[in-house]
Amino acid sequence: MSRDNSGLTDRVAIITGAGRGLGRTYALSLAQRGVRVVVNDPGAGVDGAGHTDDAAGEVVAEIRAAGGTAIANYGSVTDPSAVESMVAQTVDEFGRVDILINNAGILRDRSFHKVDLADVLSVLDVHLNGSLRCTHAVWPIMREQGFGRVVLTSSQNGTYGNFGQAGYATAKAAMLGLMKVLAIEGASKNVRTNTIVPVATSRMTMGTIIGDASDAERLPPEAVAAGVLFLVGDDAPNGTILNAGGGSFSVTELPETRGAFLGVDVTPEDVRARWSDITAGGFVDVLPDGPAQFTKFLGMQDAGGTVTG
Repeated sequence: MSRDNSGLTDRVAIITGAGRGLGRTYALSLAQRGVRVVVNDPGAGVDGAGHTDDAAGEVVAEIRAAGGTAIANYGSVTDPSAVESMVAQTVDEFGRVDILINNAGILRDRSFHKVDLADVLSVLDVHLNGSLRCTHAVWPIMREQGFGRVVLTSSQNGTYGNFGQAGYATAKAAMLGLMKVLAIEGASKNVRTNTIVPVATSRMTMGTIIGDASDAERLPPEAVAAGVLFLVGDDAPNGTILNAGGGSFSVTELPETRGAFLGVDVTPEDVRARWSDITAGGFVDVLPDGPAQFTKFLGMQDAGGTVTG
């Protein structure tokens, strides 16, 4: 197995939904760098139904055949006891947990006025609650050992929206808020949390976002894996939304307009009259945390108008 200088060798990683697609690619790529990998996948379909095949076991066999170290786990991230068992299995086998990549997900797309609310909640349970359960289970371990790397998976559809994906987009947008909190809370213990927004060919994107075979070939999951491996290394950033696809990378930030001060006795008519000032672009603020907006607005009040500095 090759060794690198990013601090990955001999680390221990749990990857959910790692039996196929992006998760499988992450597992293989990490194992090639000397990471001991827990391949989690219950073998379900894209819609979350069925638990029939041994996708996780196949990836483990592939890693071992190449000289790497891996074990399989078949628990569902929707089952709290299964998540606890997965983490316990990892610690029993390897003694620690250094990396968690929350990759598991399902799709049950339908326009909002037609979708069964139960399907929306099922999507939320896998993407959002599953990430919460897994991260909460490893968080004390990472804090205690003074090292941890957590990757959450979002989507451009969570940032910008997409027809028929109310549940999926809601879950993916929630990752950004969760990441911001975890990045703040974990910083002092060298536990860093980032979000990957993959642009890649997978079971979820083929036939939905990606319909053309030539486009599929141009967006291999391996190109995303390079970004994920960076996010779990020693020199990883903290609280970053990294977009990756087809060899291109960008970072999404959450800016707000500079805004305008209208007075504390403001009326709806005042808001309407000053709407062009409130929404004016050109100057934007990227705030480090929620309380920073309180500081910003108090500063605008003190200045009696728009803060330009």
